[in-house]
Amino acid sequence: MSPVSDQSGTTGASYAAAGVDIEAGDRAVELMKEWVKKAQRPEVLGGLGGFAGLFDASALKRYERPLLASATDGVGTKVDIARQMGVYDTIGHDLVAMVMDDIVVCGAEPLFMTDYICVGKVHPERVASIVKGIAEGCVLAGCALVGGETAEHPGLLGEDDFDVAGAGTGVVEADRLLGADRIRTGDAVIAMAASGLHSNGYSLVRHVLLNQAGLALDARIEEFGRTLGEELLEPTKIYSLDCLALTRTTEVHAFSHITGGGLAANLARVIPDELHAIVDRSTWTPAPVFDLVGRTGRVERLELEKTLNMGVGMMAIVPSESADAALATLADRGVDAWVAGEITDRGEHTTGAELVGDYAV
Repeated sequence: MSPVSDQSGTTGASYAAAGVDIEAGDRAVELMKEWVKKAQRPEVLGGLGGFAGLFDASALKRYERPLLASATDGVGTKVDIARQMGVYDTIGHDLVAMVMDDIVVCGAEPLFMTDYICVGKVHPERVASIVKGIAEGCVLAGCALVGGETAEHPGLLGEDDFDVAGAGTGVVEADRLLGADRIRTGDAVIAMAASGLHSNGYSLVRHVLLNQAGLALDARIEEFGRTLGEELLEPTKIYSLDCLALTRTTEVHAFSHITGGGLAANLARVIPDELHAIVDRSTWTPAPVFDLVGRTGRVERLELEKTLNMGVGMMAIVPSESADAALATLADRGVDAWVAGEITDRGEHTTGAELVGDYAV
């Protein structure tokens, strides 16, 4: 059918004229297919391009009472660092980490994930690069990427603007569900090192370092041994398979994923009302990036700690007698971990967790 025109010969409105390029979207799908194929599990049916991703639930028959765990998240304003640097193949790691490391907290095995990428204009190679990162993250988490959506929103987003979000599903045997009801007085709190800022607090970080201090992303920072942008774009550590390995080799009572709200607030989410977690700051030294943000913005320590992870991305609560075995398992997997605290009675404490002491220098 030919474009509709009025008697003056003016061509009528079209989707392309409104800013949506369907052909570019199709091209993006073709480019991302090779990466999606790498993020599969044997339970996945069909391929990319269907209206829904399919996962063979008969695989769950091996469970006595399977509980499905689900989570959804994004990566916040870290996407703006990626946009400014023109680097798009790491932000997907962040997305998978934020979703699947929430799921593994209850002891669930990650099964599959879907993504949503919203752009001002479809640049096929750029979208495919984002999906590449998501697919690689799914491999690291042990889950499949079964589908997603790329939406073009001209007029709402600038041509180079984008955002990402994702949702995931996992499964855990009911009698192996981890959480507050398993935690006991005397349990050890094990900290697992973060790879950097991860994907939280970037509104504060960008405000302090880029807006207030005027630092350039391509500026080399001696404490980092690389540029500021490279440090800020360091992918979020994905702990899913490490946490699952821990549950197979030793007794684990609970995990806590340290994301928005900081270490104490996230740890408190898994502590029962009658107990209290004490974390000793002197057991680790936060990476230089945390000091740079605090010092440059004159941010008080408590404000930093409720915004950033301060160098701890995941915590495990285990019986004290299991701590050495847990640390050995994590060391074998290349995870830097240490005993950072313990569980005590709540007493007169009004919160479920607190940080004490000063950071090691």
